[in-house]
Amino acid sequence: MSLDVYLSVFTLMLISLGINILSLKTRIPYTVLLVIGGSFLVPLSDIEAFSFVTSFELTPELLFFVFLPILIFESAYNMNIRNIKENKFAISNLAIVGLLISVFFIGYAGQWALQQIGFEVPLLVTLLFGAVISATDPVAVLSLFKEYGAPRRLTLIFEGESLFNDGTAFAMFLVFLDIMAHGFHDSETILQGIISFSIMIVGGILFGLLMGLVFSKLIEWVKGHEHLEITLTLLVAHFTFLLAELISDKVIIHGHHLHLSSIIATLVSSLVMGNFGRFKMSAGVEEYMEKFWSYFAFLANSLVFLLMGLLFTRLSISLHFTIWPILIMVLIVALARAISIYLSIGLANQIKSEESIPQNWQHLLAWGSLRGSLAVIMAMLIPDNLTLPGWHYEFSIKEFIIAITIGSIYFTLLIKATTIGKIIHWLKIDDLLPHERMGYYKSKALIYQTLIDRVKELFDHHEINDFQYQTLHSEYQNLYQLVCNQCQKQCQKETQDPTHIIENMLKIYTIGIQKGELKELFRRDEITESIYKKNLDILETQLEHIEQDHTELHSLNTYLDTWLARINHLSRKILSSNGDDSQEHYLYYRTQFKLINKVLDELSEMEKSPLIEFFDDPKALENVTQIYLQLKEMNIQEMKKELESHKELLDEMNEQSAKALLRITQADTIKELHELEIISNKLFVLLSNEINDPRLFDNGMDIQASAKH
Repeated sequence: MSLDVYLSVFTLMLISLGINILSLKTRIPYTVLLVIGGSFLVPLSDIEAFSFVTSFELTPELLFFVFLPILIFESAYNMNIRNIKENKFAISNLAIVGLLISVFFIGYAGQWALQQIGFEVPLLVTLLFGAVISATDPVAVLSLFKEYGAPRRLTLIFEGESLFNDGTAFAMFLVFLDIMAHGFHDSETILQGIISFSIMIVGGILFGLLMGLVFSKLIEWVKGHEHLEITLTLLVAHFTFLLAELISDKVIIHGHHLHLSSIIATLVSSLVMGNFGRFKMSAGVEEYMEKFWSYFAFLANSLVFLLMGLLFTRLSISLHFTIWPILIMVLIVALARAISIYLSIGLANQIKSEESIPQNWQHLLAWGSLRGSLAVIMAMLIPDNLTLPGWHYEFSIKEFIIAITIGSIYFTLLIKATTIGKIIHWLKIDDLLPHERMGYYKSKALIYQTLIDRVKELFDHHEINDFQYQTLHSEYQNLYQLVCNQCQKQCQKETQDPTHIIENMLKIYTIGIQKGELKELFRRDEITESIYKKNLDILETQLEHIEQDHTELHSLNTYLDTWLARINHLSRKILSSNGDDSQEHYLYYRTQFKLINKVLDELSEMEKSPLIEFFDDPKALENVTQIYLQLKEMNIQEMKKELESHKELLDEMNEQSAKALLRITQADTIKELHELEIISNKLFVLLSNEINDPRLFDNGMDIQASAKH
């Protein structure tokens, strides 16, 4: 690789950094500015001093084998399988049924529309384009969804569709390429295409599941060795992808290649790693992984979108010749997306096994479908010499598809991406829930009260004079009073009981406390991985029910019965999946007991906390406290049952748990001493090594002998 290529890569990274800063300032989607910036790379390279800028080029191999696994892993790693299961019909209908509708509509409608302007294109070409362009890209849309506060379930459905339709779209793409290479032979070709498509999807799922479980086990074996854990996560994405491609190329059964979808395989292995493997990592590595992969995805997307603009300006096909085909296909693609959304979601809503997807969500899904990296990758993978009978143009099929693909991407980025915020607002998807409206004013009140206290502190420490103190104090006091009045008016407007709204806010807060304490218990090895995941699953389910406000508060007893019944049902359902395991049951209830005690401690200290400004309804505080007192009593009874039945076994388990906690306490103490620079690096290493051999640590050891050891 020449020096110019290195200079080009690092210059492109610098340009993408500048574009990112510009995006933050202008609030224009980052990907939109990237493709615009890429269009100016060619005139920039005409300047002799910057001629190296275009030395780094996107190749099909680089896009496919390096960038694509990174983008798939980063998205799938952070998806919750439980949420996917709860929306499986919506996601699968969008990713499979919706995608197939889109592909064939674009193929047939696109060919007909192009014929109307005298542009004769074989059907297989428009079908191939349909497979290329039907996969949605979540990068820009998801960032906008988060910015404008789209509902969590809507965001999940869109992200799930974007991930899974990548695999189905690429499988369709390969099927059409195979037909174009070997010809169409009526029903035999159709049957072979269906079989190939099914094998790619099912085979990819099974292979990805196997790879995910293998790498999760490997991470469990090397836990505590951070560099090995990070290396294994790097390997799982690319190794799964490459091995699936190798199997597809080398394994032949009855004269046919065993094609596995490398995208589906990588997606599934990444899901397994994110939902099971991550809990086997060291605490520090698990927290670091999201940032680590987020950076790599940011870098890959930046280079792909930046060089996309360069790719479009370098096409040999004349723009004035393709402008009408591009515009027509852009309209066909937009229409295909709308039809596929309304039909596939309509089918999912008819099944009624999941909560229905409202009409305004469907409108947003139809409009907010951007295209990006995968479409460019597939277009680049089309063979340069691909041709068909009836293709008589000077430019190749690949050049034509790249031109209309990038044209469609430009439309989605420049038009759709820049208007999504307005569409979300117009459809009232960003409307606040009752507890969010109340939380808005209470948050501002808490902020102003904190500022008033801080101004007083500055004055007491002589950091501001009397005039400055009076001015600032008066300003923030007026703002505090104003927002309190606004909050009072909002309470009067709400149709719900204000106490019920505060109660929901308080329960969301207590679930946050439990999640934090649960993670700390897991970090200290006080609970097993399965207990951690079971409790986390229940907390997440509770949170979703509260946010959606599925149950109304008619009376305290009714609400307590509903709350306890739901938690009891979830507990029984989850624990029953593990059989009659006394240790598991006892540890589960003991963990619940610790979480509840943590919440009750926080609630008892609420009056002394600044948060009392936020949760200033005594009745709501009393109601929530009563709920947790009831839960505590229930857990005590369950623990007593287990203790009475299996006392010796559980005593032994408690002893092992206590020893594990004490070992963690030793390590934490040494780490804290080192971070405070009370002990040197040499002592830190020496003491850490001794901890790994408790016999040496507990019995004492001569320093010199310890150093030699």
